[in-house]
Amino acid sequence: PKTLLIIGPSITALGYVLFIIPGAGGTYWNTFFPAIVVLGIGMGLSVAPLTTTVMNSVPGQRAGIASGINNAVSRTGGLLGVAIFGIIMVHSFNGQLDRRLSQIELPPSARSAMDQQRVRLAGAEIPSSIEGEMRAALTQAIHESFIFGFRVVMSAAAGLALVSALVAFKLIDNN
Repeated sequence: PKTLLIIGPSITALGYVLFIIPGAGGTYWNTFFPAIVVLGIGMGLSVAPLTTTVMNSVPGQRAGIASGINNAVSRTGGLLGVAIFGIIMVHSFNGQLDRRLSQIELPPSARSAMDQQRVRLAGAEIPSSIEGEMRAALTQAIHESFIFGFRVVMSAAAGLALVSALVAFKLIDNN
């Protein structure tokens, strides 16, 4: 199991790195599908050996408790991951959007409208009063800011997957 607990997270990290590559546009099959397949393989190689390691580390009469703790930790980790990565995404998106908006000469009313929409991330709506090149520039700024934030989140996830492989290598006995 130790080998799989090192290989699995490493493949998972590769899956996250593959999510960093695509930009706007492209087909699902050429951009996201390969990353999803690699990520799925990595997770598949990680979850079962991790559960086996947890269950084998306790005496038989404690198997129910170990299983419950394993499930609780897994769910708590998922909840924390969504919350923390959500914060990272919003912070990265807002920082990048601010940088991009500072390069566009917006009327104060349009800037205020964009500031109200930023919580919607890529779903932000541009005021109907803005047309032409400025509208195109704002659309591009929103899309590129979202891609930037997504890449930051995927980079952090890849880093955490590699850290988990390192922890498995250092801490799990190969019995």
